[in-house]
Amino acid sequence: MNRRVVVTGLGVVAPNGIGIPSFLEAIKNGVSGVKFIPRYKELNFNCQVSGFPDFLFDDLRNYLPETIFHGLKSGGIGYGIKAAADAWIDAGNDLQHDEPRWETGCVFGNSVADSELIKQVIIKVDGKEARKLGSRMVEQVMLSGVSAYIEGMLGLGNKVITNSAACATGTQAILMGYEYIKYGMAERMIAGSSEHVDQYIFGAFDSMRILPRKNNDEPEKASRPMSSSASGFVPGSGAAALVLEDLDFALKRNATIYAEILGGTSNSGGQKCGGSMTAPNPDGVIKCISQALLQSNVSPGAIDLISGHLTATAADKSEIGNWATALQRSGKDFPKINSLKSMIGHCLSAAGSIESVAVILQILYQFVHPNINLEDPNPLITDIIDESCMPVKFENAGINIVAKANFGFGDVNSCVIFSKFNKT
Repeated sequence: MNRRVVVTGLGVVAPNGIGIPSFLEAIKNGVSGVKFIPRYKELNFNCQVSGFPDFLFDDLRNYLPETIFHGLKSGGIGYGIKAAADAWIDAGNDLQHDEPRWETGCVFGNSVADSELIKQVIIKVDGKEARKLGSRMVEQVMLSGVSAYIEGMLGLGNKVITNSAACATGTQAILMGYEYIKYGMAERMIAGSSEHVDQYIFGAFDSMRILPRKNNDEPEKASRPMSSSASGFVPGSGAAALVLEDLDFALKRNATIYAEILGGTSNSGGQKCGGSMTAPNPDGVIKCISQALLQSNVSPGAIDLISGHLTATAADKSEIGNWATALQRSGKDFPKINSLKSMIGHCLSAAGSIESVAVILQILYQFVHPNINLEDPNPLITDIIDESCMPVKFENAGINIVAKANFGFGDVNSCVIFSKFNKT
């Protein structure tokens, strides 16, 4: 079976923009969503900045009945509901449905349960007040909570799955949704991911000394992928969702088509040959990219843009080298490459889905968003690719095919190939 899979709806909750119009303007203009967090100063964290969306829980009343909205406190679930509902509406669908939508499913990922809510559970249980937790707590601390809420909101009757693969979660979710449609198991899928980095998760990263500590007074300058002055990644929160459809299904209902997914793959480096829990095996990364191109029937020379993982750590140089090896392209022949993390930080499980929305917008509107905070490119990177390949300003450009990849803790890799939609 060789079904074509297209993207018909987009939703995003990002640190620099909630909703497609504001997010689009932000990425065009290089607007940062990284902010100083006073609470992190109170807690004496070394890093006191993070990418947080300006999210209002009351907005969810537009999508959920009061019986479901009441008691909802989980940020990760809230972000995911908002992104999925907006994507569903953007695709021209009605939220209301009396019967299950048997043709439509959901793959929505996240990494960790809401530890702020888990703390409430622990305190009340230890205080012998468990009965005061109420009836809504379990569904909000289970990892599958976000996909369960989305399923109920939209009445989805096909496969409903929560995936978790650290920083590769978002791209992996999109790839899984694509595969279910391509191989005839669904006509339509909601695919995406969410992440809420609370003070406990943030504190754990801060204790590893892998977060930047030099820009607490200038938070918008803290996230610096590919830069000589990069000093660690900035944790971020948010969510994004894509509506994926079988092409014939989308055409039959006259849906607007934003882009096409040509293929992709996910693999692991097995934590061997230089790979570890926190570092990718280069051979695994190269193999993932190469197989994604092969599966998509795309030649390396056809890639116009790379949406990199590029976290503002020492791994950036290795990632660029792996892309150059996989594509057999370097110097000025290398594609344009950008990192949305320069504007929003590293949204962990949500990174791949938010970055994929940015990819589709760049395809749709034919531009390359800037890499902000790249006044001083790392010479170890410019030894591999030309500086012109890393734009620091908005560029109008013909973007037809984009490679989007993320590489996560556990040495897990995922790469998806997006393209401009052509009906023939």
